[in-house]
Amino acid sequence: MIKSRAQNPMLAASLIVFATAFIAATTLFAKALGSDAFGTALHPLQISQGRYMFAFIGFSLAATLLRPKFAKPHWHWHIARSVCGWAGVTLMFASVALIPLADATAISFLNPVFAMLLAIPLLGERVGPIRWSSAIIALIGASILLRPTPASFQIAALLPLGAAICLGFELIFMKKLAGKENSLQILLVNNLIGLGISTLAVLPVWTPPTPAQWGLLALIGIFMAIAQTCFINAVARADASFVAPFSYGTLIFATLYDLIFYDVFPDIVTWIGAGIIISGALLLAIREAQLRRA
Repeated sequence: MIKSRAQNPMLAASLIVFATAFIAATTLFAKALGSDAFGTALHPLQISQGRYMFAFIGFSLAATLLRPKFAKPHWHWHIARSVCGWAGVTLMFASVALIPLADATAISFLNPVFAMLLAIPLLGERVGPIRWSSAIIALIGASILLRPTPASFQIAALLPLGAAICLGFELIFMKKLAGKENSLQILLVNNLIGLGISTLAVLPVWTPPTPAQWGLLALIGIFMAIAQTCFINAVARADASFVAPFSYGTLIFATLYDLIFYDVFPDIVTWIGAGIIISGALLLAIREAQLRRA
């Protein structure tokens, strides 16, 4: 068994925020691949398969260079995490092709709330009033950014909601694995299993990508690999219920990318929603720092 890393909530929060920047970028690329901007639109299952393929290649190269010591894998946790992660990512990629990116991101990243709730019975974590308050504040900010409209209640809106539930479970299984195995081993095994699942699933719908689409698929895989590395190291250093609300940073980065790539300037609603989300995360970070000093 690998020794659990020393608890460092502030570092864990920083890693999560860093990861959210890359996750938001992958949804941006997935939306482009799901349209005809770079060729015939790719099926969400194919985008998901490309994500796992390139991420696995990246982790395999890292393992070859670093040659870490691997322990016996906890296969039941790996399989559970990989199934939930694959389902969540695929549902998210499907949703961004059908509804606005901001709506899909806002709905899917309700997963920290699900993760916090699941951490109570599955991990035995204690969630105090400050953590509850910060999660509720972040949820309010996400609801504002969602801008509820009749379009938000289409059947397609259930896709990112399903993604949120699946990714909430994945975060719990990541916490189960953290500290029990080498981080690189966890990531390598996860992407190997994910590649196997996604390859079988994509066979009926696979089509040859264009060179530009291959490039975007590679970027999705690389960016997801970076984000996964940050996440697995974050949950090894803090409670899942603590790091979960910081995942809302993805909403902020998605808004920023809209401005940069689509020239969509954030309105007052966006600023208010993002400000509330940041306030919730800061409340949690400040409180945790005070407890550590005490």
